[in-house]
Amino acid sequence: MIRKANAVWRGTGRDGTGDLTTASGVLSATPYSYKTRFESAPGTNPEELIAAAHAGCFTMALAFGLQQAGFTPDELRTEAAVSLDPDGAGFKISRSALTLRAKVPGLDAAKFQELAKGAEQNCPVSKVLNAKITLDAQLES
Repeated sequence: MIRKANAVWRGTGRDGTGDLTTASGVLSATPYSYKTRFESAPGTNPEELIAAAHAGCFTMALAFGLQQAGFTPDELRTEAAVSLDPDGAGFKISRSALTLRAKVPGLDAAKFQELAKGAEQNCPVSKVLNAKITLDAQLES
C-alpha cells in the first residue's frame, strides 16, 4: 500500500508560501508557510499533519487491540502534541505526546494500560517517528 501527498513551494523559506495536496483530496492546495509553521497564521504545517497522523494511527491500533481482547470502546479520544525544537542550525521533531481518554465498558485499568502501551509502540506512525513518544492514557467511567 502506498499513500501519496504533494507539496509545492514558491519563494524563499521565510517569505515563500506553499500548498499541500493529498491523493485522496482531503487536502487540496492547503496553504502552509513560515507563518503557519512558526507563528499562528491560518493554514497547516508538517508537524500538525504528523500529529493528526499519529493520533489517528494510535487510536485505530488501540481499537483493533481492544477488539482482539474482546472489548468494544464507547469512545477513544486521542490528542497528539508534536514538538518542533531547535537542532543546531535547523529543527527537529523531538516528541509526540499522546493523551488518550477512553470509555471502554468492562475493561480494568491494568489491561487498559497494557493495550494502550501496545498500540503506542506498534502503530505504524509510532514506528516511523525518530522522536520520543510519550503516552498519557486514562480510562474514564
